[in-house]
Amino acid sequence: MFRKHIGLTAPVILAAAVFAASSRAAEKPAKEVLIFRDASVGPVAFAAGEVRKALERNGYRVAEKPLEELAGTRTPLRVMLATTDQKAEKQPLKTELSDHAYVIGKHAGRDGTTYVIGGGDPAGVMYGGLHLAEQIRFGKGLRGIADTSGRPHHLRRGLKMNIPLDARTPSYDDTGDSAQQNYEHMWDFAFWEEFLDEMARHRYNTLTLWNPHPFPSLVKCPDYPDVALEDVCVTTLRPTWKPGAWRDPQHVYPAVFDNLKVVKKMTMDEKIAFWRRVMRHAKNRGIDVYFITWNVLTNGTQGKYGITDAQDNPKTIAYLRQCTRELILTYPDLAGIGVTAGENMRKRNDEFSKEKFLWKAYGQGVLDAKKKQPKRTVRFIHRVWQTGVGEVFDEFGSKYPDPFELSFKYARAHMYSSADPPFADKLCEEMKPHKVKCWWNMRNDDIFNFRWGDPDYAREFLLNLPEGQTAGYHMGSDGYVWGREFTSLEPENPRALEIKKHWYKFMLWGRLGYNPKLDRKFFEQTLALRFPEAPAAELYDAWATASQIIPQVTRFHWQNWDFQWAVEGCMDQRRGFHTVDDFIKMGPMERSGIVGIPEFVDRQLAGKKVEVITPLDVAENLNQYAFLSLKHVAKIRQQTPNPGKELRRTLADIEAMAYLGSYYAAKIRGAVELCMYRKSKDTEHKAAAVKNLEQAVEHWQAYAKVAAAQYRPQLLARTRRLDWTATTEDVKRDVEIARRSTSE
Repeated sequence: MFRKHIGLTAPVILAAAVFAASSRAAEKPAKEVLIFRDASVGPVAFAAGEVRKALERNGYRVAEKPLEELAGTRTPLRVMLATTDQKAEKQPLKTELSDHAYVIGKHAGRDGTTYVIGGGDPAGVMYGGLHLAEQIRFGKGLRGIADTSGRPHHLRRGLKMNIPLDARTPSYDDTGDSAQQNYEHMWDFAFWEEFLDEMARHRYNTLTLWNPHPFPSLVKCPDYPDVALEDVCVTTLRPTWKPGAWRDPQHVYPAVFDNLKVVKKMTMDEKIAFWRRVMRHAKNRGIDVYFITWNVLTNGTQGKYGITDAQDNPKTIAYLRQCTRELILTYPDLAGIGVTAGENMRKRNDEFSKEKFLWKAYGQGVLDAKKKQPKRTVRFIHRVWQTGVGEVFDEFGSKYPDPFELSFKYARAHMYSSADPPFADKLCEEMKPHKVKCWWNMRNDDIFNFRWGDPDYAREFLLNLPEGQTAGYHMGSDGYVWGREFTSLEPENPRALEIKKHWYKFMLWGRLGYNPKLDRKFFEQTLALRFPEAPAAELYDAWATASQIIPQVTRFHWQNWDFQWAVEGCMDQRRGFHTVDDFIKMGPMERSGIVGIPEFVDRQLAGKKVEVITPLDVAENLNQYAFLSLKHVAKIRQQTPNPGKELRRTLADIEAMAYLGSYYAAKIRGAVELCMYRKSKDTEHKAAAVKNLEQAVEHWQAYAKVAAAQYRPQLLARTRRLDWTATTEDVKRDVEIARRSTSE
């Protein structure tokens, strides 16, 4: 009966008392709905609550009931949520649904109409319930709900957060304002409750928390009692800016420990209880939690018990082994751990080689925990960074008993560049003999301020993840903490979570990872629901078009790592502002199909045909993206004279990205003309360079005006201070570079 309605080939048998009705009466316009669910199953209870809220917002009276009361209840409208191994009327719901998959069916009978959400597991039920709730909101009620099904394209879809636990156990680099502003929020359960709920709504099911050495803030080790850190501290010392310095604060900034400020009083037992509660809430949202470390870094130990950062220190290995064991035993809902063969390890060929160290410290620590909890499964993620696949498997391949996977920086530090980055190709070949899968670390060290939203780019990117070799993906940043936003000049109270400010971006990477077939109609419906005052199609186009600008710029002006390029500020850590000369010298991204400026100029001067994407093509693309974005924004504002706060700020972000595109277009044209002048000695090219760079100044000033009206300046951990107004002076110097330039 269920199969007939859903159109599935898998056998599905549902309780006869509920669904085997002889009549197919049309749904009556009743406004009372009963929801039947097992409230003891966290993801199911969450889904039921989401369905209830959607119904109540559309005028229905809703009550929730235990699942076992379904058969004996007569009411015109019912919703049932159950896993396919649960029972209704003493009869199992049999199906071949995989993990996280669901089916939704509508069944009309003498007892009323029942909407059934069946899932392959509790997470599948949750996703089915979230789908139903969404369709209720789209259609403003239950009418029109169609039979459907869903299953994940990528089974594991995750977020990456470099988590600043404490000034004594900082994340990878806490010199930036984002970390400094978010220490306290990491110990606020209200933050995590909201964050994890949003993750579930966007279909993420993995949270990876990255910290060089989190253990002193998380566990008590029996043999190292003085290492556990009471309270939560920040430092009143603002260290001289230096990227990466906070990876090892006890050595780089010893004074940090003499300038601590307690921002939250907590005993170690309270800290453990806190993180157990966070992980349990994650489990109740179908989310697996991992902690991932860098090595060898022992922040927070301050040399106690002979512990050091030395790779050949047996005391450090013994300590980390016990930390690993206690982390697993302390947190029953922890799904797994991850390690990195860096940033503080050296290549060695003895008993203290990187991989031997990691096996002795972390691998053996897991085995120690499994001796006490033999049924425990601990998934292990080993990053391929400063190590090789062969080296990893020489130590871990035959020894590790549970699921073992790799992790790799799929697009280096810039996921907003190309939807088909080339960097994983070699790794995929190296992985084949080992039959191992990889988590793709999707690093967003590109866009921190502006709301991004291009469904086609996200879809293509996710579809390009290597088929058959993908364990999952985790998206996040190394130099930015996606906690609460802290730069808005018109903030909410309390300040909004970044995942809520950037809801569209996070939704795209989660929803399209689960179902890449979601089309334009779906996203227009989503935008119409979020911004009922605006023309949804126009907003979709404005947002998607402006969101093509930053990937286009970064493909053209390519630098591998986060400290080498911050597109929102046209800067990096070492040289600061990227001048017109930098744009001439630095080449495009590998396999982008773009030719660099010097080669293009040489071909032009030689009269050779250029059959690839030229710098002028890039500039024209950017001009078009900017022009169309601003055109769409103008139409939206004309049609929406009284936009809500969120729409108004979203349109301003789109406008800012458009002006940024115009700036880079003019700068690239100016760079081409300047290079042409230097090689040809034709002063007309010099004049054209000056003219284009003067236009670039005007575009930057427009960009800075919009951006500075929305956000205050901030220090970015991996680059420099992002201050659009102050940077205008650097932009103006490009004009002087062109004016003073001489030919070669």
